[in-house]
Amino acid sequence: MAELILQAAAVLIFFGILFTVIRLVKGPTLIDRIVAIDVLTVISIGMIALYAHVADRFIYLDVALVYGLLSFLAVLAIARFLEKGL
Repeated sequence: MAELILQAAAVLIFFGILFTVIRLVKGPTLIDRIVAIDVLTVISIGMIALYAHVADRFIYLDVALVYGLLSFLAVLAIARFLEKGL
């Protein structure tokens, strides 16, 4: 049962990546593309967490946490730049 859930999660992550890349390529504005890149970072954090569970190496969760923090700070910096410049 657990393997089925892990496979379903992997398939959903794949579809998330697929649709996000489509939005990244098709996005009419710069804001759409930035949001798509942010969603890709969230999806990659999910992939890291899934791999940490499968490999029984929970140190990767620390990597996912730091990656999430850096992604959040990057989005804040980009939003500030787009709003009024640095």
